[in-house]
Amino acid sequence: MSTRKHRRRRLSAPADMPVPGQGDEPGRGDMEAAAMAGERPIGRDAGSSAPHGRQKAASRGKAAIDGQAAMLLAVLTLFNSANAFSGTFVPVYLFKAGHNYSLVGMYSLLQYLCGGICVWLAGAWVKQKGLVLSLRTGVALSGIFYLSVLLLGGAARSYAAPLGMLNGIAGGFFWLAYNVLYFEITERDNRDRFNGWAGLLGSGVGMFAPWLSGIIIAARGGDAGYAVIFGLSLALFVLAAVISAKLKKRPPQGRYQWFMAIRELRDPSSPWRRFVPAILFQGLRDGVFMFLIGLTVYAATQREKQLGSFYLVTSLVALVSFWICGKLLRPSRRSAAMLAGTLAMTAVIVPLLAGVKYSTLLLLGIGTSLFAPLYMIPMTSAVFDLIGRSEDSARRRVEYTVLREASLTVGRVAGVGAFLVVASGGTPSPDRLAWLLLILGSAPIAGWWFIRRSLKVQGQTATAAGERRP
Repeated sequence: MSTRKHRRRRLSAPADMPVPGQGDEPGRGDMEAAAMAGERPIGRDAGSSAPHGRQKAASRGKAAIDGQAAMLLAVLTLFNSANAFSGTFVPVYLFKAGHNYSLVGMYSLLQYLCGGICVWLAGAWVKQKGLVLSLRTGVALSGIFYLSVLLLGGAARSYAAPLGMLNGIAGGFFWLAYNVLYFEITERDNRDRFNGWAGLLGSGVGMFAPWLSGIIIAARGGDAGYAVIFGLSLALFVLAAVISAKLKKRPPQGRYQWFMAIRELRDPSSPWRRFVPAILFQGLRDGVFMFLIGLTVYAATQREKQLGSFYLVTSLVALVSFWICGKLLRPSRRSAAMLAGTLAMTAVIVPLLAGVKYSTLLLLGIGTSLFAPLYMIPMTSAVFDLIGRSEDSARRRVEYTVLREASLTVGRVAGVGAFLVVASGGTPSPDRLAWLLLILGSAPIAGWWFIRRSLKVQGQTATAAGERRP
């Protein structure tokens, strides 16, 4: 009883402080209302006491995944499933019109640009209208994107630019809301575990969905097969929208600080001055790898079914790797794991220099799937632990999430820009493509270097907190 009273006093006291939106963190605007809704208080990451049930879970050595976290995982899995069924093949669908890499690159560039701008603009809307509405808007717009592709049919290739913009805006609404909800629903103790489950489920759908899509396209032939998989994605987005209604709504969070990121980066003592470059280097790799690997596999084989088989194998490896890493990774191991992951992810690109063919692409895919969790889980968890490092930082979670997404966007746009230069003639030479992938693929090593000390500090803090926990 005393613990509950103390928590109510602590949550109510900051009523005169800037509510989430006045420069604090995403979504924690009305802390007391969030507590009434059953969510964790803002300061959990900063060391505040956890509810009794979660303390028990932590004392058993396992971080609990509660009902709301499971619901968020379900929405994320359906969203990823819909994109895995069709998103993998959208670049191929556009590419088949004239085997033009530049068209696919421009589509991706507009997608990333509009997504990043949407995140920045939607931050204010999220604080006023709530996270769940933004999440559902993203799901709905994604459904509209695939409905548009379905209705346009073969003519969709002529609308690559507006379709890329629509898909980017949809992703902006969804990922801003998802990342803030992820921060609110998880905490330092269970963040690595949640990311492990997210990666595990994502690998599961990434394994079967593209494989089934490849079979469907091969069986139905041409645009008819694409129509089927686009329709399946639309149905999955509808289901995701229905399930998202079970997520607890967050109250309005106050005023949005439009330029807080700039002020943060001007502060010489801000840890974000180290994390922003690390996130940017992550985006530099991701922006190109997310569409180019699958596209290159198709260009090498000219068969969608082979592309589906490629994702079946690589995602199976990722599923096992995420499961193991999710169980074994702890904050104290993040720095070593991240360094090992980045070095290994770079090493598996080197065989492409001997020739860009299916065998070397498969080696790259398997190697990346095996080692990427060592990089992605610590990277993601470390950034969100940084957001939750203090009460003041946690109240600014929306703005910090926007800063993270903006950094990713800058990196992705820069990476795609480099790709467009290499592919300026329409079809880049295999040698130039291989060197581009190696240069961009090694970028996360520089990212680790920027935050290596911060990772060690986070590990020491988590270890000390674990020793103090009763």
